[in-house]
Amino acid sequence: MPSNPPDIWFPNLNIWFNNVSQYAINIGPIQIYWYAVFIVLGIACAALLAFWYAHKTGQKVNDYMDLLILGVVLAFIGLRVYYVIFNWDLYRGQPITALFDIREGGLAIYGGIIGALLAGFIISRYKKIPITTITDTAGPSLALGQAIGRFGNFFNREAFGGYTNNLFAMRIRVDQARYTTPELLERAYTYAGVNYMQVHPTFLYEATFNFLLVIALVAYRPYKRFDGEMILLYMLGYGIARFFIEGLRTDQLIFFGTGLPASQIVSAMFVVVAAVLLFRGYMGMNKPAAEPALAKSKKKRRK
Repeated sequence: MPSNPPDIWFPNLNIWFNNVSQYAINIGPIQIYWYAVFIVLGIACAALLAFWYAHKTGQKVNDYMDLLILGVVLAFIGLRVYYVIFNWDLYRGQPITALFDIREGGLAIYGGIIGALLAGFIISRYKKIPITTITDTAGPSLALGQAIGRFGNFFNREAFGGYTNNLFAMRIRVDQARYTTPELLERAYTYAGVNYMQVHPTFLYEATFNFLLVIALVAYRPYKRFDGEMILLYMLGYGIARFFIEGLRTDQLIFFGTGLPASQIVSAMFVVVAAVLLFRGYMGMNKPAAEPALAKSKKKRRK
């Protein structure tokens, strides 16, 4: 048991953290959130992984530097737009400046993924690079950037789930949590005069899965069976994991009044699209070897 009430506490692992600030730097007017630090760190590590593979495979690293610049811009736009669209009640009637205020959070991962994929298509068209080459190169980087960026949620005390008492159960001070529910408050735990909510650390689940996904994709990439397979495996793996993790979260964005979590719907779409395209890709590899010869014979008959 900690001698003083900690800020964040994993009771079943006997791990606790004191004085967990949201700020990496907080000097006078200079305030830099840990959330921002981890996002930047995630982008940097993701870029380095893509640059390394581009160099290794004889591609132009400069093309991926251009993708990085455009991808960051479109990803941040997507992060915010996705959040605002599915949280419109919060912004209805607010000044237009509120739409751009991200100091208190308000970014959604799927919006960033969609923005990054859009950047890939734009660079593909502009640079005349097959989109499958870009996605095979950058696919694992998406998972790496997400895995690192998720740790910003730890410092923000957000992106957690409902009550649990599993091995990884996390206690957060009620007065510091970004989001509460009546159910969590009813189960609040008091220690040394401080009230705690005990929750699923869903950000940690997602970060851990994404790190494992990066390792799996990087290890498998030399053995890929068709072009474009890497991004589809990423979409399939992440979509399945996020579907279940999203079901645990208490801060879900709801899909236009349906009562269904928007990110679960998008996850299901990712899984279905990826599964169909992977099936087509694998089946396409099994075409009879006689087909090319047949095509040649047809050309001869035309002469």
